[in-house]
Amino acid sequence: MRLVVFTDLDGTLLDHASYSHEAAEPALGLLRKLGIPLILASSKTAAEIAPLHRALHLEDWPAIVENGAGVFDPASSGESDASEYLRIRRALACLPEDLSEHYRGFGQMTDHEVSDITGLSPGEARLARLRHHSEPGLWTGSDAGLQRFLDALKEQGVSARRGGRFLTLSLGRTKAQAMADVIELLKPETTVALGDAPNDAEMLEAADIGVIVRNDHGTPLPELDGEAAGRIRRTVLPGPEGWNEAIMRIVQELGLN
Repeated sequence: MRLVVFTDLDGTLLDHASYSHEAAEPALGLLRKLGIPLILASSKTAAEIAPLHRALHLEDWPAIVENGAGVFDPASSGESDASEYLRIRRALACLPEDLSEHYRGFGQMTDHEVSDITGLSPGEARLARLRHHSEPGLWTGSDAGLQRFLDALKEQGVSARRGGRFLTLSLGRTKAQAMADVIELLKPETTVALGDAPNDAEMLEAADIGVIVRNDHGTPLPELDGEAAGRIRRTVLPGPEGWNEAIMRIVQELGLN
């Protein structure tokens, strides 16, 4: 297999405001025509990503979900394994009350509560709560209390990452680690990764070709390892417009079209 493309969604393949991928359709169509796997990599759950996965005709390929904590296999049958999520919830339940009372995860919220704090519709919030590998939540305590909270969870093998308003707990897997699993499965000659935010940095640095998509709405990515050497590049255009431009150029550079 010559090439596999890994991509973040919101603000990268999908427009920041409209969540449309229309501007990327020329490049998406080219990847389909050439049989190049496109691996979605997102903070979304498998339940959230499945409709887009089908709409993009990606049924033959896995997707990286929950920020790398899990891999969605569209060919799998039966119930997904939620043992990692249950382990995280048990770790929270074992904490002293003076720590646990300051953290409220999605598992403790209703669909409407998640809708209120995320801006998702209640139906979308329900899908966001169908978790198997990680637990986003809100920390309302002090900074000192947060460090004690994190230390106590670390003793139980649970790590945390801050992203915007949410503190997300997981067993420590990242997008880059999930990417390595997919690479081992597909064994491509070349890998490309596209993203626009700090939580994409490890994935971009792990690819043969990394693309930082211009982000006008969030924290910009600093210069990454490999950028000065040209292995990682930046788009001029934001979102799906920049994504489309980058993929078309890379496919041409590799002589695949």
